[in-house]
Amino acid sequence: MAWGLIREMGHVSIQTDNIEGSIFDATQLLGLRVTDRTANEVYLAANAVHHELVYVESDVNGIHSLGLIAQDGNALREIRRRVENENFKFVSHTAVSAGVEDGFSFIGPEGWIFEIYTGMQTVDPVLLGFGPDRYGHINFHPRDARGMMEFLRRIFDFRLSDIIGDDFAYFMRCNPDHHGIALIQGRGAFHHHAWQVQSIAELAKLGDRLGRAGRELIWGPVRHGAGHNIAAYYVETSGAVVELYADLEQIYDDERAPVIWGEDQNWWNMWSNRRTDDFRTYGIPSVTELKTFR
Repeated sequence: MAWGLIREMGHVSIQTDNIEGSIFDATQLLGLRVTDRTANEVYLAANAVHHELVYVESDVNGIHSLGLIAQDGNALREIRRRVENENFKFVSHTAVSAGVEDGFSFIGPEGWIFEIYTGMQTVDPVLLGFGPDRYGHINFHPRDARGMMEFLRRIFDFRLSDIIGDDFAYFMRCNPDHHGIALIQGRGAFHHHAWQVQSIAELAKLGDRLGRAGRELIWGPVRHGAGHNIAAYYVETSGAVVELYADLEQIYDDERAPVIWGEDQNWWNMWSNRRTDDFRTYGIPSVTELKTFR
């Protein structure tokens, strides 16, 4: 169920200077499978779709694009009309990712590239021993969190689920998932992409895999207040953070008013007021902002 122009989150596309290392992380740590490969791109998925994560071989690490799936062709045309009316720059007037039927991409606020499309191909699921059910949401830290929130509402019809502090953070949804995009005021970095698992036991198994690979969790498991999900985090080869989560709040009342949190409340962890000091320092920029990223 989705009420607006966007049906669900589509994909994250990441430029990486170590594509084999990124593929290892995605397949051996996260549990995705490779579904397609071109000369410089690798497509991966957990669900029975063509892709939910894309790695682009590059000499820099950064976010290549953020994919959103439109409800249908009419919704795609309406989003295009809104983008044109606000004079955002188009990157492509046609779909650029493999495995989709129709779409376009444009540069939104602060240089983030959004790819909007319909008609994602399905693929036969593969039996794997571990891995998430699906791609769920993203979290990034725009310099102007309120401006980005208004953009997502105005162009895509995202709705507010939770508001943190005075223009500090916003959790926004496009379907019953509590959030598809979370915004926290910051330095213009993409922080993490998040994947749904069936139970918190999968978070312990993730910790075991990381330990065997000589890697580590950087935070968690924790119980978030905003969204109520139980989550754990690690850093992938590109420098982006990956979250595995279970038990995310579902919102079926389309008109539910957003929950308001004080910035100092435990909206980020219901189990403790402690958080690693460096958690928010991780992340990667959009590829259009690499020169200004500090």
